[in-house]
Amino acid sequence: MRAPAHLTGLARVLRERDYAIYCSGNAVSLIGTWVQRITTGWLTWEMTGSGTWLGLMAFADLAPTVLIGPLAGAVADRTDRLRLIRIGQFVCFILAVILCILAVTGLIGIFSLLALTLASGVVQAFNQPARLSLISALVPRDKLPGAVAINSIIFNVARFVGPAIAGLAIATSGVGLAFAINAASFAVFLIALTRIRARHLDRPERTEKGGLGADLVAGFRYATGHPGLAAMFVLMIATCLGARPVVELLPGFSDAVFDAGATGLAVLTSSIGVGAILGGLWIGGRPAPARLPQTVAASACLLSLAILAFISVSDIRLAIPAMLVCGFAIAITGIGSQTIIHLAVASEMRGRVLSMYGVVFRGGPAVGALAMGTVSDKVGLALPFALRALLILAVVGWLLARLDRVRAALSLT
Repeated sequence: MRAPAHLTGLARVLRERDYAIYCSGNAVSLIGTWVQRITTGWLTWEMTGSGTWLGLMAFADLAPTVLIGPLAGAVADRTDRLRLIRIGQFVCFILAVILCILAVTGLIGIFSLLALTLASGVVQAFNQPARLSLISALVPRDKLPGAVAINSIIFNVARFVGPAIAGLAIATSGVGLAFAINAASFAVFLIALTRIRARHLDRPERTEKGGLGADLVAGFRYATGHPGLAAMFVLMIATCLGARPVVELLPGFSDAVFDAGATGLAVLTSSIGVGAILGGLWIGGRPAPARLPQTVAASACLLSLAILAFISVSDIRLAIPAMLVCGFAIAITGIGSQTIIHLAVASEMRGRVLSMYGVVFRGGPAVGALAMGTVSDKVGLALPFALRALLILAVVGWLLARLDRVRAALSLT
């Protein structure tokens, strides 16, 4: 029995040696990252019981991308991206070890946890444009959509496996073991990065003159002045602000709404991961690139409906399928948007435009989580998400009204 054609296409991408090595190390590292993210959220809730603190912790983790991401994108367009990634992952390893030691010795407090989360967020923000740009240097252009899809599948497998490991570690040995697992995962990724053949990675060609400031301005003007890319960014901003913060606020939902504790948190987060894996497998070989804009718009609509369903129930058994659909739609929206950028952007602008994608992808949920967490302390967790989901539906309608113009500007083939 032959495998489906789109799955065969994904398998061909993994035959690229450097990309396969990168994926293996990245997979381990991302599992560790999700272990730490879930453990940090649980420890924050355990110490404070506050939605505001949950939002603030998510903000510290993700928001540095907003300030540092554009600068990092300009640097990524000027220098050796692989070297930047290696340095960043080493620093993250050191920070993870410090966090583990503080947790094991019982010296961790809410402010030290916040400080280490912020420091890690800063390093990841500086690394992200280089990591996103590196994908196109590891595979030929015709395999790029599959490579982006595999990257997302790996991310969401980690979203499934990481919370499960975190829940087990917390329940059996405490948060110290969970933080130790994350530190070990960074070490594995560093080893993998040393095996990538740097001679295959050419430094990006520069067509403009000037310093980093001029590069930043040129990248922003390029993205906002491109009718197709600008429209896709509007939709990404809406979904990242309005829907994705549900992941960061799941500890509050699990405890206050469903009364399910750490086990319920792991189940809900893993349900998102399972849905996202299915979404990545679906979009990995189809639809054709020319149909990606409407596919992204449709998935954003589905995402809004899934969020509305999730906040409407009080039984975790009903919430699980809603989170499954949510993960499916998140994956398609994210993979489709990133693939569009890779295929439509000029090569000399790739780092800067992808840094803007990173700003939206990481900074949007950070701002959204902080705002929703703060408001939730006054009006509950459900209402802020209901309003944001309706906003996403309005933006989808706006995009569909100009879909022909967007597709023509992107020129996807």
